[in-house]
Amino acid sequence: MEQKNIYVTQPTLAPLEEVAELMKGIWETGIMTHNGPLVQRFEKETAEKFGVPNLVSCVNGTIGLQMAIRTLNFKGGEIITTPFTFIATINSILWEGCTPVFVDVDPETYTMDPKKIEEKITYHTVAIMPVHVFGNCCDIEAIDAIAKAHNLRVIYDACHSVGVNYKGQSIFNYGDISVTSFHATKILNTTEGGGVFTLNKELDEKLRRIRFFGFENHADIVEDGTNGKMTEVHAAVGLANLKYLDAALADRERKYKIYRDELSKDSSLSFQKINGCCNYSYFPVVFKDEESLLKAQAKMNEEHIFPRRYFYPSVNTFTKLVPYVPMLHSEDLASRILCLPLYYTLAENDMQRIIDCILK
Repeated sequence: MEQKNIYVTQPTLAPLEEVAELMKGIWETGIMTHNGPLVQRFEKETAEKFGVPNLVSCVNGTIGLQMAIRTLNFKGGEIITTPFTFIATINSILWEGCTPVFVDVDPETYTMDPKKIEEKITYHTVAIMPVHVFGNCCDIEAIDAIAKAHNLRVIYDACHSVGVNYKGQSIFNYGDISVTSFHATKILNTTEGGGVFTLNKELDEKLRRIRFFGFENHADIVEDGTNGKMTEVHAAVGLANLKYLDAALADRERKYKIYRDELSKDSSLSFQKINGCCNYSYFPVVFKDEESLLKAQAKMNEEHIFPRRYFYPSVNTFTKLVPYVPMLHSEDLASRILCLPLYYTLAENDMQRIIDCILK
C-alpha cells in the first residue's frame, strides 16, 4: 500500500458538525462580514481565553502587523527587526513605507539578540519589532528596557505565539501592540485570520477604525484605513476550534518532548533553547552542517515525509527587497535548520519513522 504523505503541519480542526452549526447562523441572519455577531463573539471569547482586555480580529497576521505600524504613525521611519523570520514581517514594514533594520539573533534561542539592538538605533528609528520565533518568547525585559530608554515603541510579532504565557500572563499583553496569526498552520486557526492586541484603549479604538477603511461611526473618514475585517465564516471556524485549543497545546508539548528525547541521542544535532515560555508550535532541529540537513531531508522525502526549512534563507539576503547586510548567526542558522512535522493528528508511529530517518 502506498504510504500517505506527511507534511510539516496539518490544521487542527473541530468536528465538521460543530462548524456547520455555527455556519447555519450565518445563513439565517444573512450577515457575512462587517463586524458581525460571530466576529464579535470570537473576539470576546478569545480575549477571555488568553486573559487579555481586547482583541481586534483581522484578515491575517500580515495585515495585523501593517495595521499596528499604521496605528503608531511610523511612515518613513526605521523599524528594528530580526532577519530570522518569515518574509511577512518584512513585507509589513515595507508596505507601510518604513525601512527594516536588522539585528542578528541569539544562536541558541533564535530570537533577536538584545545586546545588539542599541548599536542599530539612529535618529530615524521609531520602533522595535521582535519576533517570538516558533512560539519561543523574546527577552522581553531587555527589549522593553531598551525601548523605554530610547523612547521607542515595541510591536511584537507574535504570529507563532497563541497560548504562550510569560510570568503569569499572556504574551499578547507585552509591548505597545502584539500581533498574532490565526492562519491554518497555527495552533488556533480561522483558516485565514489574525489578531491585534493592545492594553491601550486609544490604540485599540484606532486599530478598529483602521481595520474598517478609517471610518468612525460608519460616517466620517478619520484615519488612513484599509479593509482588514475578518468574515463571519472565518470567525465560525475559529470559535469551533477554540474549544480544542488546550488539547492541541498539550498534544504539541507531548510530541515535542518525544522528538527531543529521541533526537538528543545524536550529539551532532542541536535544539532551540526555550526562553522561559513556549507553545511548542514547531519542532526545529539544527544539523551540524547543510549537507547533513539535505541528506536527512532527502531521506524523509523518499519516505513521503515533507519537513520544511523554516526560515530559509535568512530574510536579509532577499536583495530584491532590502540591501544585503551580513547577519552571521541568522544566515548560519537558516542554512542548518529543519522543522519536522508536528500537528494534532500526527501518529506516533509516523513520528518514529521521522526520527529513524534522522538517526539512521
